[in-house]
Amino acid sequence: MKKLSRRSFLGNTTLLSFTGLLGLMPSLYRGRQEQKKVFIHHVYFWLKNPDAAADKEKLVEGLNTLKTIDVIRTAHIGVPASTNRDVIEKGYNISWMLLFDNLEEEEMYQKHPVHLKFVDNYSHLWSKVVVYDSVDI
Repeated sequence: MKKLSRRSFLGNTTLLSFTGLLGLMPSLYRGRQEQKKVFIHHVYFWLKNPDAAADKEKLVEGLNTLKTIDVIRTAHIGVPASTNRDVIEKGYNISWMLLFDNLEEEEMYQKHPVHLKFVDNYSHLWSKVVVYDSVDI
């Protein structure tokens, strides 16, 4: 049996490791492609009384009740940022952004009793609502 030198052993080991990694590349890439796509539901609220802090607090209180709906992956309540560029819409008072795994889960959210109760209990606070739904491409 031929004895391998340390240099030869390390060289062969490195080559084998690299070859193995190349063999895994297609499956790693395929795994990235097969990641769940995200459904984003972004709602912008214009309050009837935009200067009334109590109305803003009440709407935020209502939005927080929606976070209990189990199909929501991520929820975010926000206000306009202090950024200033011509393309930025800052006329809304509160934004509500939700991430779902798919359209079906967003539709479940729309029909959920907690969501329906939210609309009944808090819709008197807003004068306008604009919704942007988007999906990964």
